Amino acid sequence: MRIATWNVNSIRSRIDRVEAWLQRTDVDVLAIQETKATDEKFPFDRFRALGYDVAHHGLNHWNGVAVVSRIGIDDIEPSFPDAPGWGEPPVVEARALTVSCGGIHLTSVYVPNGRNIADPHMDYKVAWLERLRARAAQRVAAGETAALLGDWNIAPQDDDVWSMEYYLDKSHVSPRERAAFQGFLDDGYVDVVRPHTPGPGVYTYWDYTQLAFQKRRGMRIDFIIGTPAFAARVEGAAIDREERKGKGASDHAPVVVQLAG
Repeated sequence: MRIATWNVNSIRSRIDRVEAWLQRTDVDVLAIQETKATDEKFPFDRFRALGYDVAHHGLNHWNGVAVVSRIGIDDIEPSFPDAPGWGEPPVVEARALTVSCGGIHLTSVYVPNGRNIADPHMDYKVAWLERLRARAAQRVAAGETAALLGDWNIAPQDDDVWSMEYYLDKSHVSPRERAAFQGFLDDGYVDVVRPHTPGPGVYTYWDYTQLAFQKRRGMRIDFIIGTPAFAARVEGAAIDREERKGKGASDHAPVVVQLAG
């Protein structure tokens, strides 16, 4: 079984590439982030034509998360209990979607950016992760086969950015953000991709500006972390850097894991 995650940065702009990628890679389940679409405008028919069931959570033209699966989708849960909101009044954004596929609980996550270290959005980001962690920890305690996969907007290790000097006063690498990510690992989750794609210089995101991709100035911010029961089934993993190339590419690359069974 192949399970993948991909921040597509607008599903309507990338649907042709996503379709071609699914056909080429034979992925069974794909978690998608930053769909930038309401449910009414999400291209359900395009995925169904390929044999995939679809769950999508989109409230406006920002954010948006989805899971497409050719092994079935059950137990669809938009967001998660006690998720904090953003704005005034606070609104719970479309940043998480949990489903069950073939007996595996999968949560597509699009973690808030944080913007910068002093921005109120950083407090929102940390609070959002704390609430998600509380829900995720229950799955470890229950011995479930589960994973959180998506765009975490965090680079947990120094090797996960092209220049720590450049990022020291910016978001994504601050102690608060890294501690929030580490909390999931402390609870028993496992980064199942890193052992198969060791760094440094292994990234999942490259900004569109200043030839960042060509200059290899990237970040590793897209992760698949699983419960021990999920991690035990992982046989391999890869980051499809080639998909960042060419016309109309997302600024993120797909991340794929191969599971036994």
